[in-house]
Amino acid sequence: MTTRSTAVLATGSANAAKLFVAALAFTSAYVGFSAYSNATAGTQARPAHQIVLSARELPVIEKIAAPVKVGEVTLSALAGGSGHCAKEYVARGRTTRSDPAQFVTYGWKLTRWSQATKTWRTYLADYDGFSGGTDTAEWRLHVSGDPGWYRVELSVAGAEAIKSDRFQVSC
Repeated sequence: MTTRSTAVLATGSANAAKLFVAALAFTSAYVGFSAYSNATAGTQARPAHQIVLSARELPVIEKIAAPVKVGEVTLSALAGGSGHCAKEYVARGRTTRSDPAQFVTYGWKLTRWSQATKTWRTYLADYDGFSGGTDTAEWRLHVSGDPGWYRVELSVAGAEAIKSDRFQVSC
């Protein structure tokens, strides 16, 4: 004598088996159609497409008149720029360490003059380092759509920050 729960379980199992067989048939048909489509695709002539390659010219850095001295930060603008109000700069500073075997860490900071607080506020920052006694650190920075007065600061671990002259970005 079968109980009602056994009948429901048997009916559910039969439905599940039917759904599995249907899904398997659908998948087989799809895979077969895809294989047929890929096999016939190579025999058909495809129209030729013209491909246009383009290259973007990178700006050339303006030459710095004198080499960078220790304790100084120089700033040069890249020729061109990527827009009307977008300016690109290269900041360079020469750092030295008394012990050449020691690793030197330094940080760059682009600060912007705030009229509201009458202080220099950090706009961008970057950090790096090198091994050895003396090295010229270089930082490429980008100011986009924010006119005002700026300056670049180079801070070496264990020494006072070196600041560039202020410069104005205008659109």
